[in-house]
Amino acid sequence: MRKYLINVVMLIFSHIYFNAWNLCTPATITAMNRVFTKKLLIGTLAAAVLVGAALSFPAILVSNIQHERERALSAMQEQFPVTVNPADKIIIEDERVNAFLESRSSPLQAAAGSVGDIFRDIFTWVAVTIADASWYQSIASADGRLVNITPGMRKEQVANEFAKVLSWNNKQKKEFLTDADSQLPLQEGSFSPGVYLITKNTAPSEAQALVNERFYEDILSHYGTTIAKIVPLKQALTVASLIEREAGGADDRRLISGIIWNRLFINMNLQIDATLQYVKANSVAGTNWWPKPVPADRFRKSPYNTYLNKGLPPTPIASPSVASVLAALNPKNTSCLFYFHDASGGFHCADTYKEHVALLKKYYGRGK
Repeated sequence: MRKYLINVVMLIFSHIYFNAWNLCTPATITAMNRVFTKKLLIGTLAAAVLVGAALSFPAILVSNIQHERERALSAMQEQFPVTVNPADKIIIEDERVNAFLESRSSPLQAAAGSVGDIFRDIFTWVAVTIADASWYQSIASADGRLVNITPGMRKEQVANEFAKVLSWNNKQKKEFLTDADSQLPLQEGSFSPGVYLITKNTAPSEAQALVNERFYEDILSHYGTTIAKIVPLKQALTVASLIEREAGGADDRRLISGIIWNRLFINMNLQIDATLQYVKANSVAGTNWWPKPVPADRFRKSPYNTYLNKGLPPTPIASPSVASVLAALNPKNTSCLFYFHDASGGFHCADTYKEHVALLKKYYGRGK
């Protein structure tokens, strides 16, 4: 792929350069001054460089994916730390765990990637968009395809992303979402986010195998029996999926986790809007899988409605990142029971509903 990219960039560069050079003949110079000609040359050369850089994005992303997977595999034997004990209803915050989770040199952080890095997210989106463009595939003679699964997607969204790149029909999407052995639907929450490198002829069963392998590498390989006895995997994934949908950024994941566990400890309704979105999307036809909830949605009858039902939803509501799974297992020890994000994305929490309403009035001018 790199050879083709170099050839394309050189072709573009030479075409622009020689066209610009032709403008520098005596006849042309008499019609325009030298300053304009110099600016034109600089502009065209800069355009050639930018085009060449853009065309190299997919190759850079593929190299980065391979490097990240190697780092993830090197950390596969390391077990996730866990500082919450649901049975005893306690959170034992450990400074060593805090240091471990906040360290960028941590092998598990390397496996998780730079979750929440805006520049990284933008670069990935641009690279995937270019790689999936037919013109790029034509000039680069590329057989590979890139599928970007972002954290917090429902399984239907994951299937749609693969289908969009591979031109699957509805039958193939259903096959992708059905376990090959049991013929039962695959559970929500088991589709590891990340960029998947596939070929243009990848079958649903092959794509499913790739997703299962990534889930093992990212989650299962770190989730030993000791951890599972304290926090069962399904419970951890469900809490993590709520965190993924509710968090405004990397900094508030563990605080939201602490608030969720605090509510579970006292058998208080979670009242999480993301579960209303999940319920609403199940019952309303359309392409928006996360519709904005309205007050009436709180009365929708569903086991996933955490306004009507105590405890966790029956299953995860989305696919969480490794960072959210780590947050679910290692919440911040907080006394807060209520939280919200203000209009600028700032996170606020309170111990009592009265304090919560006061904060809402402060930032929004009214309580909820």
